[in-house]
Amino acid sequence: MHFWRIKGQRLLARGVCASISNRVRWLFFGILGMGSVLLVSVATIAGSSATGSNGNQASRGEASRGAPPGMAWIPGGVFLMGTNDKESFPNERPAHLVQVRGFWMDVHDVTNAEFAKFVEATGYVTTAERPINWEELRKQLPPGTPKPDDSALAPGSLVFTPTSGPVPLNDLSAWWRWVKGAGWRHPEGPGSSIQGRENHPVVQVSWYDAVAYAQWAGKRLPTEAEWEFAARGGLESKRYVWGDDFRPGGRYMANTWQGVFPVRDTGEDGFAGTSPVGCFPANGYGLYDMAGNVWQWCSDWYRVDAHIEAASQNVCRDPAGPAESYDPGEPYSPKRVVKGGSFLCNPSYCESYRPSARRGTPPDTGSSHTGFRCVIPGDDTQVSRSTESQPSFTK
Repeated sequence: MHFWRIKGQRLLARGVCASISNRVRWLFFGILGMGSVLLVSVATIAGSSATGSNGNQASRGEASRGAPPGMAWIPGGVFLMGTNDKESFPNERPAHLVQVRGFWMDVHDVTNAEFAKFVEATGYVTTAERPINWEELRKQLPPGTPKPDDSALAPGSLVFTPTSGPVPLNDLSAWWRWVKGAGWRHPEGPGSSIQGRENHPVVQVSWYDAVAYAQWAGKRLPTEAEWEFAARGGLESKRYVWGDDFRPGGRYMANTWQGVFPVRDTGEDGFAGTSPVGCFPANGYGLYDMAGNVWQWCSDWYRVDAHIEAASQNVCRDPAGPAESYDPGEPYSPKRVVKGGSFLCNPSYCESYRPSARRGTPPDTGSSHTGFRCVIPGDDTQVSRSTESQPSFTK
């Protein structure tokens, strides 16, 4: 559900370069990561049982120290990552044992207000605000792909646009359009603004933008294993981050889509579109919006078969992810992992607000439903934001 800048632009701005158009349509499905393109065999774990989310003595001591502002202590432990649930995508299977050490995690996604402070301090220019570099882009396209007109390489990003009526759910171009001038300050395009949305998660940020912010803040992006462990909140193998019932007691627990997708989100959960951070109940570790609202970047390269490889080991300890990306649906494009689902997720189309759900997205991609949060390793709680230690940024 995340899309490459030029792919989206080419598909949605019809007629710019007809020779790319058909290829782009196919690539949309690769990026989506639907089961039809995830050619992954299913494996199982017999008799596996996690030891739970209990931290060791060192972890408990770490938690007793002063917490970095706006962060929660995640004690670490051993858990079953992924799922064996048949009602899941193949890239989520099989479940396998993973051990992670304790760490600190932002209690909520990075907000527009927080990202604005970063940009003001550094002069950073996000990926969506820069012209597309054709020489870099062509490396990720099939050989011989012709260069589009320069106007097609102007800064912009993909924006979700509801349809006027029901449409086939296998054509993503029906509800995504390329908008020149869309970026983190203008999530839906030049006519939109983040004014009044300061406490909403920042969107239209690429993986590179998220990494730059994390470096400035003295943090880093979570690994996929850290993210999923934290999302589960101490619960073992539950379908959702709060349990197995989607609406316990009739209460909405996350910002997701209600109504007919992609026609109209009725907002029965209180929101149509993104919501301010912290509007729904926190999980067992005190983390907000680990399901729905916006997808969240992880540090790992994405492989559709990553869980199959991991399951061949007894226990994976602090996995940092694969050494390289692999997606047979889009072999030319390296991808990073995103987790958590978004306000667009709906059982009729995409139920990716489950903790095991995962997608791969090219790192130079942003969209109107992708954000991030950061972590600090448990043995490094002294966060320095002195200007001497800050990296340089594109201006």
